[in-house]
Amino acid sequence: MDIGMRLKEAREGKASQQQIADLLNTTQQQISKYENNIQEIPCRHIITLAQYFDVSTDYLLGLTNDKTKQW
Repeated sequence: MDIGMRLKEAREGKASQQQIADLLNTTQQQISKYENNIQEIPCRHIITLAQYFDVSTDYLLGLTNDKTKQW
């Protein structure tokens, strides 16, 4: 599963694209581009999203299927 799909999966049922856009100080259209893999997500956004959704950055990046943070 790619990063856009992971983001969409994490977001659905928890927040709207607009709410995530507000969190990242960007637009809803930009979030749609991220979810549809039209544009890459900046590292700073990946970190913020992982903290917001309480998942690991590795999970969002598709490096693991384990959502748990491992510090």
